[in-house]
Amino acid sequence: MIANKKEFYGGFGLLVVFFVILFIIFSPVFNGQNGMEYLDDLYNSISKGSANYIPKVKKETDTFKGNTVNMALKMADENQAQQTAILFTNAGATAKVSGAQLNVSGDLGNILTNCLEDSKSMYNNDGATVSNKYDYNERQVLYNWHTALKAADKDLKKQKLFKEAKVVALVIKKVIETSYNYYTIEPQKITDKMGIVIFSLVFYVGYTLWYGFAILFMFEGWGLRLEH
Repeated sequence: MIANKKEFYGGFGLLVVFFVILFIIFSPVFNGQNGMEYLDDLYNSISKGSANYIPKVKKETDTFKGNTVNMALKMADENQAQQTAILFTNAGATAKVSGAQLNVSGDLGNILTNCLEDSKSMYNNDGATVSNKYDYNERQVLYNWHTALKAADKDLKKQKLFKEAKVVALVIKKVIETSYNYYTIEPQKITDKMGIVIFSLVFYVGYTLWYGFAILFMFEGWGLRLEH
């Protein structure tokens, strides 16, 4: 039995409109994308502008030039080991492949500099430079760097070379992962999209409240009340 029909159907109407808008949001009406995809791309492009840590990290890696390291790296398989060996030899290091095992000896600063150069190209959406440099897919290049340096971090810690391991971990987190995740995304300034950003935030709050009040009115109209 509905106690207050006006309040109940008012809430029901709000709920219907809520789902109509939700249907529009998840329809491809925003340049071929749905609302969530459009906003996700927008905020990714805005955040990319402030995620370039390469110059700062390079200052750290440059301090390790002249620091020779020997590392035993375990790769996924022989093919990845062969692909990854090229990354190190391009930096002037020696890399010997034995199955999935990769034994590297070289200047850590130069190795990381080469990694930063590849990552910078990817961050700038210049994947062609990277793929032409090694003659295979640019995403795979960065993935191989990630795998190799993860293994290097582990091996350096085993050797108690903690400063070297720390800078390798920094490159992985701040450079490789960032460049890989933002590859193909065009950076934008938040000031250029301020209107859309403000609208999306206000809309999110208002839309959430809309749903809450719709449910509240329906339950109160139905006769359900909170009692103390």
